Amino acid sequence: MKLFRTFITLLALIAPLSAYALFDECKELFPNQQVPTSQQIGRDLCFDSFAIYYSPTDKKPIYTVEKLSREQLLAPHPRRSNQFYEEARLPFSERSLLSDYRGSGYDRGHNAPAGDMSNERSMAQSFSLANMMPQARQNNQGIWAKNVEEPTRLYIKRTAGDVYVFTGSTGNSGSIGKGRVTIPSHLYKLVYDPNKKQAWAYWVENTNEASMSPPITYQDLMQKTGIDFHLPVNGESHVSQQIPTEPKPNKVLMGGWYPVFFDNFAPAKVDQLIKSIQEGRVASIQIQYDRNRELAQKIATQIQTQSPIIPSQVQSSPPDSPTVTYERNRVTVIVRSK
Repeated sequence: MKLFRTFITLLALIAPLSAYALFDECKELFPNQQVPTSQQIGRDLCFDSFAIYYSPTDKKPIYTVEKLSREQLLAPHPRRSNQFYEEARLPFSERSLLSDYRGSGYDRGHNAPAGDMSNERSMAQSFSLANMMPQARQNNQGIWAKNVEEPTRLYIKRTAGDVYVFTGSTGNSGSIGKGRVTIPSHLYKLVYDPNKKQAWAYWVENTNEASMSPPITYQDLMQKTGIDFHLPVNGESHVSQQIPTEPKPNKVLMGGWYPVFFDNFAPAKVDQLIKSIQEGRVASIQIQYDRNRELAQKIATQIQTQSPIIPSQVQSSPPDSPTVTYERNRVTVIVRSK
């Protein structure tokens, strides 16, 4: 049996790449078990709660798919594991590596979000690097989390039946690491409600300064990505009228917070923080650091001497593990807005 498993694994690694994904072990995750059609060549990867069509050249997902329901999202969720790992099912030459992201300035951005996972096994699987894309840091933790992922969950929690969610990225804004993992220029999340035969998509630029625009139609997304998701939707005009709008900015920002990252002292970033304080838009500031106390102190002193706010400083030293290493010289400024 062990030899048989080894043979199957080797066969998968030497199997020719194809533009026709099969997903034989997880077709039930797709609407009507219909796999999207794409001109991009990739590998299909099945997980317990999601599936990935993976690009061996870009070393990130072409798209992921999830089948979600109100019951799943309302159920108790496991603790976020944060244990990133390299996907062993991929040939080594096709994998993104932990070292590719380290010091890159980009987050390991989930396609199938950890926040959607309803059990520990799925939570652990969601941290496969095959599920990650290089994502602008403030984009990942700000506009994407608050204005894309959370509204998607809220919609599913209010509706009956299964909802299918495709997430992916397109474009090329360079690469990171020795493995040259492609940095996408745009990110998208496609939501399909088969009970109403309605589909819409969030389309976001992959930058820290990205602004939110209204969701686009299913037809628009297919044109932008070149992927046919084979979704039976109602007429275009009807779909566009039913697209839920994102939360109003004042509701999202009130009492909210956002991180600003420092790998070294950046006067422009500090000046922007001080300007926001002087304009009355900041309630408090916390500075988190691990080893770089000197940088944290320098930022705190600059803010304290030029504004009425006295930042608090917190040292945090999370443990390394065999599968994840933290960037210990980074300082994170947590800005809480009024």
